[in-house]
Amino acid sequence: MEVIPMAKEINTIGVLTSGGDAPGMNAAIRAVVRQALSKGKKVKGIKRGYAGLLNEEIVDMDSKSVSDTISRGGTILQTARCKEFVTAEGQQKGAEICKKHGIDAIVVIGGDGSFQGAQKLAALGINTIGLPGTIDLDIACTDYTIGFDTACNTAMEAIDKVRDTSTSHERCSIIEVMGRGAGYIALWCGLANGAEEVLLPEKYDNNLEALIERVAHARELGKQHYIIINAEGVGHSQEMAKEIEAATGIETRATILGHMQRGGSPSCKDRVYATIMGAMAVDLLCEGKSNRVIAHKDGNFVDFDIDEALAMKKSVDEYMYDISKSLV
Repeated sequence: MEVIPMAKEINTIGVLTSGGDAPGMNAAIRAVVRQALSKGKKVKGIKRGYAGLLNEEIVDMDSKSVSDTISRGGTILQTARCKEFVTAEGQQKGAEICKKHGIDAIVVIGGDGSFQGAQKLAALGINTIGLPGTIDLDIACTDYTIGFDTACNTAMEAIDKVRDTSTSHERCSIIEVMGRGAGYIALWCGLANGAEEVLLPEKYDNNLEALIERVAHARELGKQHYIIINAEGVGHSQEMAKEIEAATGIETRATILGHMQRGGSPSCKDRVYATIMGAMAVDLLCEGKSNRVIAHKDGNFVDFDIDEALAMKKSVDEYMYDISKSLV
């Protein structure tokens, strides 16, 4: 793919949200819009992610466009996944549409897949900055992703409520949280809720018999409840519940929290961090930088080359995982 030189000066900045929505995305959008306006730049909102870009769902944004949005969950620009944008033809079309609408640069709020799209636009001459927006915390270059804190708090509060009724009925409860390829929500909630078991896609050995034995042994020791937090990537929560109950005689219920974890008013941390990242994206573009991802690493807000960021790998914190097993 031919690499086209970047524009010398940014006049109009586009902003889009892509992939799964996450609480705090609106705070990031708001920061991008108002920071750009404060620097004399124009802003265009691109609705429904890359799909909306290809369909030219592009609107002018001003300060009023983002009024009273910082506390709202979801994304005011809406989001979607776009198979067409994975193709070279779709990417070329996207770059041409940007130029048609006078968009010199785009701030992309999303996960690794969204960053791959930003990477392709950068190679086609559109200045790009990526913000890590995903509740899964599965972007390797950053210790924080927009939405993770709120999602964890939402799940934690729900699990507390399930524990109450589980104790009343002396049940075993399996609570399934989101995380198809990454178990960070499950691990954090396992520690926050004091769960007896945490099942992660990165760690689970599929040994249901051993799990059943631990549940039965806990009941023999007089434990009134048994909380199992199961990541979506492990799944099969309903089937697990049936097998545990059949083998132990202990009433067992499965609760799948699902998409409630994506919604709700963002936490203070998600609002503040998303705001800083959104403003920083505009600052980097005004400095002439492109093809970057903003991250929070070792307590600081930093930026990485997208190519470098996408090449990084992330693994579960072994010490956190060990603690989740030793404190039961």
